[in-house]
Amino acid sequence: MYARGGPRPPEGTLTQLFFDSIRRYDKPDAMLYRAEVNVWRPVSHRAIKERVRHLSLGLRELGLERGDRVAILSENRPEWALADWACLTGGITDVPIYPTLPAEQIPHILNDSGATAIFVSSRLQAEKLASVRAQVPALKHVIVFDQAAASLGDHTLAQLEAVGQAADTPDRAAAYEREARAVLPADVATIIYTSGTTGAPKGVMLTHDNFWSNVSATRDVIPMEGNEVALSFLPLSHIFERTGDYWFFATGTAIAYVESFDLVPICMQEVRPTIAMSVPRLYEKMYARVLENALSGGALTKRVFFWARAVADRWADQKLAGREPAGLLALQYALAQKLVFSKLKARTGGRLRYFVSGGAPLANEINKFFYAAGLVILEGYGLTETSPVIGVNTPANFRIGSIGKPVNGVEVQVAPDGEILTRGPHVMKGYYNKPDATREAIDADGWFHTGDIGVIEDDFIRITDRKKDIIVTANGKNIAPQPIENLIKTNKYISQAVMIGDRRKYPILLVVPNFDQLERWARIRNILWTDRAQLLQMPTIQSKIDKEVRGQLTGLAHFETPQKIALLEHDFSVETGEMTPTLKVKRRVVDQRYKVRIDALYEEDVPG
Repeated sequence: MYARGGPRPPEGTLTQLFFDSIRRYDKPDAMLYRAEVNVWRPVSHRAIKERVRHLSLGLRELGLERGDRVAILSENRPEWALADWACLTGGITDVPIYPTLPAEQIPHILNDSGATAIFVSSRLQAEKLASVRAQVPALKHVIVFDQAAASLGDHTLAQLEAVGQAADTPDRAAAYEREARAVLPADVATIIYTSGTTGAPKGVMLTHDNFWSNVSATRDVIPMEGNEVALSFLPLSHIFERTGDYWFFATGTAIAYVESFDLVPICMQEVRPTIAMSVPRLYEKMYARVLENALSGGALTKRVFFWARAVADRWADQKLAGREPAGLLALQYALAQKLVFSKLKARTGGRLRYFVSGGAPLANEINKFFYAAGLVILEGYGLTETSPVIGVNTPANFRIGSIGKPVNGVEVQVAPDGEILTRGPHVMKGYYNKPDATREAIDADGWFHTGDIGVIEDDFIRITDRKKDIIVTANGKNIAPQPIENLIKTNKYISQAVMIGDRRKYPILLVVPNFDQLERWARIRNILWTDRAQLLQMPTIQSKIDKEVRGQLTGLAHFETPQKIALLEHDFSVETGEMTPTLKVKRRVVDQRYKVRIDALYEEDVPG
């Protein structure tokens, strides 16, 4: 199976994108930041250009040269982007670090990349770095964004800008832009350390042209009108949001930065974005909240909701089949929009044209629900090593259950063992200081091995699971756990679910209930408990969750069906090491951490 996008875009650089976009759009609100509740301050293209030049000149005054590495440890905010552009236009390779990483994981990234300077956002992040700085002897400069953290750094961002401004002259400014435009497409723009679901993080070297080709290809297939407003809340240290922000910048889209995922619902109301990118967790939570609101209402509310959902489902079937709904169905759908779905749209600000989903598989049921409600989620697919977009659904080519067709310049084929391979200008230069790992990932013909299993149907790519995530039972049966887990998580009583069963007799499930829903259900039935551990020990509660999970598991083969369920009282998290910073579950870590519980479930078997 093989598919290819259109012709590859001409080579280019991010510095070219930066200067050309500023001159083309010259808007007063290129970026937005939240100064206080419901107050967003704009940053103009002209201010961005000047501040980036001063920061870049400031870095040069500190002794940093082209090819040096500078890290960025920060939440999403305009300063992150300014630091990034300052490095890029100065020919410096930047190294993003997830702000959620614990302190002990930071030295490896700094030492492996050879970073000699780092931008740090807040006092919290600066304290984290200070606790391990002695382990990074090559680090010479710590530049803090917030004045409140000044004592923990060597320079503040304002001081660095002042140094650059003092060195700025008309001749120096002209030379700076000339040198910035002389950056080559093959030059390394960034080293991004993979989140490490299957081992120690590796530094992915991405070139200017890797990003340029991806932005150009995306810009060609997803129309942007030049007056868009994007909500940027995924970590900019992650390739998905990073490339997305370059795409926004290249299309004149105002970028509203949100520092905390918890603020997203509020900021959607305040900013009223026209586009937003997220991992599936946001859509799962929104879906769960809609169901909760409907089911907690009175009988009439429930009846109206399920009627509207059924109407919208029929409407979606017509649309997805390429037909325009008409007659009674069109009238019913308009009423359903007014009575039910308009409220969901209002929660997104009322102007949203597209959601974009990536980073992990999105459950088909959730995707179709949003589509039927009139909120389109364009699901895409890629990896850090592919800059990241390999394929994406577009308004012109949209199919639920797929991740779209390959974008321009991208080739995709399915290997005999089912693995997705890709080739093109989006594929990384390699892993930093790891030639053997690079040769293992990219074969002699230039095909990058994604580690994902999938199929190609009518040029649409469908991912079925991670190659290394496939569960092989003791009976030799192969099980793809992610689709099953995604199905289970659509139930309102389930927060998280992880299937275990590699080299075991059969699969089991570790389930974290949605305690808001479960505890409400228990209170209605006058069940008393002192803590969650006690609640989960109750046979009535175990039976309830078992029933809810089993109700989701229709159409599975016997060998795929989990035989037992263990209930956990705490969510998996980044802080405990059970999830990556992009909220992917580390199955092997979970398997090891809950080994005693898991072993006990298998030991409960009755002989014979």
